[in-house]
Amino acid sequence: MRGFRLSAAAAIAVLAVALLPGTAGAAAHRTPVVLFPAFHFTKLLVTVHDQHAAPGCPRSGSFQDWFLNDHPSTRFSQVCEDKLLTLRYARRSHRPMAQRFSNQRGVSVRILHYGSTESAPFYEPLYQALEAAGYTRDRNIRVAGYDSRLTPDMHGFLRRTKRLIESTYRANGRTPVHLVGHSNGPLYAQYLLTHTSRAWKRRFIHGFTPIAGNLPGQGALYPLLFTGLNIEDFTYPSTTANARSSAWMYVSAPSSYMSAADPRIFGGREIVVRDASTGRSYTPKGYRRLFRDAGLGWVNPIANHYIGFVKFADPRHFPRVDVYAEKGSGIATVVGAVLPNLRVGQVLDPTTAHFFVRDGDVNQEDITNGAVRAWRKMDCFRFHLTDNPGVDHFSLPSDPGVLGRLVTDLARPRSAC
Repeated sequence: MRGFRLSAAAAIAVLAVALLPGTAGAAAHRTPVVLFPAFHFTKLLVTVHDQHAAPGCPRSGSFQDWFLNDHPSTRFSQVCEDKLLTLRYARRSHRPMAQRFSNQRGVSVRILHYGSTESAPFYEPLYQALEAAGYTRDRNIRVAGYDSRLTPDMHGFLRRTKRLIESTYRANGRTPVHLVGHSNGPLYAQYLLTHTSRAWKRRFIHGFTPIAGNLPGQGALYPLLFTGLNIEDFTYPSTTANARSSAWMYVSAPSSYMSAADPRIFGGREIVVRDASTGRSYTPKGYRRLFRDAGLGWVNPIANHYIGFVKFADPRHFPRVDVYAEKGSGIATVVGAVLPNLRVGQVLDPTTAHFFVRDGDVNQEDITNGAVRAWRKMDCFRFHLTDNPGVDHFSLPSDPGVLGRLVTDLARPRSAC
């Protein structure tokens, strides 16, 4: 989830897929695609009406929030946007965890262009490659966007996404739908697949392509709870005010914990935070102590609930559909950082800070990207995991090889299970 610029592979990808044999003569009802975008790759519209949560910020107005946002606000500063997107958490509530979070008073958030490819413009190369293979946007290419602060048990995600898949199925001659997810997107797709019946999947689902799925979380998320990260360009905040506003936004978001390395998969295999003021190091299995030492013990109930929230590694939670997974490798990848202390909202200079690294795809480490191999034990259903050495996390969805395999897999008949 760090800074990059989009790969120049888009045109090559489109050409490569267009030249694949057999695509021109594909069946009239091509396997429809529903895409689950990455973390903050869905366009959100934030509307503010008479807010009092952030003094000094506009009382009313609106702004958009999404990665590479080309409509930045001229009224709301980054600090104001962070404060207004920081969720309220009812610490003493006895309600189910998913019901303890709410927007600031006077703030509403909705997905722009839900279901349309316009809602996730980062994936333009993927859309173009599918169009070259005979697909049509917003007919058999749909997008299941979501508010990336929230987890898939919140805000009607499951009900809304099932409706989108079912309507896409009907609009394409009752053709089962293929799910494609990138980065955090596969977490949401996997939650759907494990919260629907086998009969529903037999009727509506063709298969699943997770591209660098963040299924067990990643180590680099833990430092962001102290440093923040600006969504617009995935860079570290450069001022104390911005670091504080951004870090607190992540602390308040349940998806932060869902996206953090799960100790049941990671154990103590990597250091995610080292406190330079004490010399103490923390691994994923020590997350509770990390939060207590940081004076954040109140988040441990959230962390206990949402770290490892989307189950996938045991047979009970296998997706039970054909899976064609993709991952990158061979790139030094940050998994943790040495922080001056455990204060929330510290400025981290990426040119001087010390980071812990492992092999990975520049965003997610090898432990994360390899965890999907648990699905090799699925009975009957296909499972393939293709490694793409040297292809970074953000270039995978536009890589010609990945897109070529996707088109091929869309044309495969489902396993008869």
